Amino acid sequence: MKKGKKHKKAKKNHASGQAAPAAVIRAPFTAPSTPQVEARSSNRRQGGIDARVETLAHEVIARVADKWTIVVLQVLAEHGVVRFSHLGKLAGGVSQKMLTKTLRQMESDGLVRRTALPIIPPHVEYQLTPLGESLSEAFCGVWAWAEANCDAVEKARAEFQATSSTARGDADTEAKIAGRRRRTE
Repeated sequence: MKKGKKHKKAKKNHASGQAAPAAVIRAPFTAPSTPQVEARSSNRRQGGIDARVETLAHEVIARVADKWTIVVLQVLAEHGVVRFSHLGKLAGGVSQKMLTKTLRQMESDGLVRRTALPIIPPHVEYQLTPLGESLSEAFCGVWAWAEANCDAVEKARAEFQATSSTARGDADTEAKIAGRRRRTE
């Protein structure tokens, strides 16, 4: 019953011009402007960078930034030809629906080749295309960078955590909370 009342209240607020609580309005992402970004924008306006290339780069980054695309790319790069069911196990934690969606997107971009074997029960195998292999090689650079710089990043994070927590006074806040607890007990 309470649930119904909340729903009616949300509808009422929405009808009166107020946004419903569940509504989320998101502004499109805009990258921060830097001299390099401004220079690229200027080149684009002067015809230096093909708009199709820019669009493709943004699309590929968005696709590959998806968690499952990167995982599938890595699994196929490591194991070569892999059956669908085994690919799901190697990817770990991906649902069948999400794996299917990811593979279809990768296939439509020419990154993956799907082969349906004419046997019963049907078997489907996937492997990277030369285009997919070249993308995988590009992302191997990120893994190599992470391996080479892991200690430095962890050290920087620890230093930041130490300086930012004292700068914000987190230790003082914790002491105040402990003092309040003692007074209420």
